[in-house]
Amino acid sequence: MKNIVALLILISIFSCQKEEQRDLTVKVNIEGLKKGIIYLKKAQDTALIVVDSIYIDHGNSIFELHSDLNSPEIFYLTLDKKVNEQFKIPFFANRGITEISTSLKNFEIDANINGSEQQKTLEEYKKMISRFNERNLELIKENFEAQRDQDSAKLNANETEYNNLLKRKYLYTVNFAISHKDSEVAPYLALSEIYDANVKWLDTINNSLSPEVKDSKYGKELQSFIEKIKESEK
Repeated sequence: MKNIVALLILISIFSCQKEEQRDLTVKVNIEGLKKGIIYLKKAQDTALIVVDSIYIDHGNSIFELHSDLNSPEIFYLTLDKKVNEQFKIPFFANRGITEISTSLKNFEIDANINGSEQQKTLEEYKKMISRFNERNLELIKENFEAQRDQDSAKLNANETEYNNLLKRKYLYTVNFAISHKDSEVAPYLALSEIYDANVKWLDTINNSLSPEVKDSKYGKELQSFIEKIKESEK
């Protein structure tokens, strides 16, 4: 009888531990954090929902957050610094462990993320696309100065360069997605970066995706998005 009771206790403990295991573990270190609430969020429909949170009140800046995960997707580590002021660190998560280290002072800028292969691929894309974004900011400044100086020739030249820059950015995104057709980053970029592009470009990305990526969260969303566009164009 004692052996049976002991066995039941062991089974109960094992079951509880198994239930507590989650697909995603986010290990976080925020330098300078003494007190506050940190949230782990993800997108659902058009809003961000909280999947886990932790309240820090003893100056322990190292902690873990957890979530179930059916398919690789973007999550957000968020911090409320002031009323109506929220800072967030986006990252591409997959099953396993993601490590995020940052500082309270520069929560978003100082973020260092070590995790999924999808995150590495996304960072590769962002590194290149930042050049397009930097030139875009320069054009905005030049446009402001041209408007101030009433320089119509400069305004026209800037508009032409902006359109060419946008086209190059879209083409780069399409080519990057196609060359990473085995990554869930590909359909994500189509949905987040060039959703307003010609549907033929979105179709090109969609048709190149591997079966596994097509069956992922963003793969299914891209297919549905393209179908809605084509339906509206009939």
